[in-house]
Amino acid sequence: MSLQRVCVADFEEEAKRVLPKAVYDYYRSGADEQGTLADNVAAFNRWRLVPRVLRDVSSVDLSVSVLGQKLSMPVCAAATAMQRMAHPEGETATARACRAVGTGMMLSSWATSTIEEVMSSMGASSPGGVMWLQLYIYKDRELTLSLVRRAEEAGYKAIFVTVDTPYLGRRRDDMRNRFKLPPHLSLSNFSSASLAFSEDNYGDDSGLAVYVAKAIDPSLSWDDITWLKKHTHLPVIVKGIVNADDAAQAVTYGVDGVLVSNHGARQLDGVSATLDVLEEVVQAVQGRCDVYMDGGVRRGTDVLKALALGATAVFIGRPVLWGLACQGEQGVTEVLELLKAELRLAMALTGCRSVSEVSRSLVRKVEFPSRM
Repeated sequence: MSLQRVCVADFEEEAKRVLPKAVYDYYRSGADEQGTLADNVAAFNRWRLVPRVLRDVSSVDLSVSVLGQKLSMPVCAAATAMQRMAHPEGETATARACRAVGTGMMLSSWATSTIEEVMSSMGASSPGGVMWLQLYIYKDRELTLSLVRRAEEAGYKAIFVTVDTPYLGRRRDDMRNRFKLPPHLSLSNFSSASLAFSEDNYGDDSGLAVYVAKAIDPSLSWDDITWLKKHTHLPVIVKGIVNADDAAQAVTYGVDGVLVSNHGARQLDGVSATLDVLEEVVQAVQGRCDVYMDGGVRRGTDVLKALALGATAVFIGRPVLWGLACQGEQGVTEVLELLKAELRLAMALTGCRSVSEVSRSLVRKVEFPSRM
């Protein structure tokens, strides 16, 4: 009998028991020795909250506006690939959970459900949730634009273009497991044989690394952001920024937002935790576009700290997968509602009655943190 799930770690513990080892390893692992993977989480312990009291917190409003869409809270589902490995309903279950909670979902291009069926699950006219598409720019530019057009026609509200994956990072667990997509699943948004991710012989590498080398364009440059913006009316957000100079450059290219992300620590081990670079990115942007963050968010207090350092909203990836593995749509809903409740309590106990009252004065960095 499972224990009551009262924190994100409980969901992960249960997911580890129910998922096949290669699938759990694929979702959980980071690059190389996984130092950045651990540091993404540990970074939140380097900051302490500084509460205000006697503020009348009988009512606390968590709602935010993200790219012109009102959400019930500043916590959204990040793009995570191949969700049907975690549960038969995969991305469609996650979409329904986000709709139920009233927040946004970023759909991975490498989804095991199509752009159209995920939006159908969310509900194109639903007031409860918002869909965005995560996009890689492929060597085949017409294929890239076909994904954008499909997203526009289906009712997605923005394009998050991933810019930190010219090649796939070295994920040792995937190499040891010789990871590949289970044969009953496919990357549902692609029909081209060259992008089917169905090969059986990967040598010493993982199937996904072979796929990326074949499909993704490593010559990607800032000019491709200009090209993408010319071909869509949707807001374009650059996903994968960890450098203030790149953030400033993104603004000059007219992006609508920047997502501070190190790809869940799955690309280059040894880079900074995203929370550690968030504030300098916010300062570089100077209010000219929104700044979002992902990586290591596991608690409501983590969300609050990210907001205090300037994030408009945060995205969570692995916690959603753990909820999905545990109980499908209901599990994802539970994870989102758990973080929502934790954030509401953290805001109340720090004297914040709305997200607009969260400020830099709420946090203080410590040099030698103890585990909290």
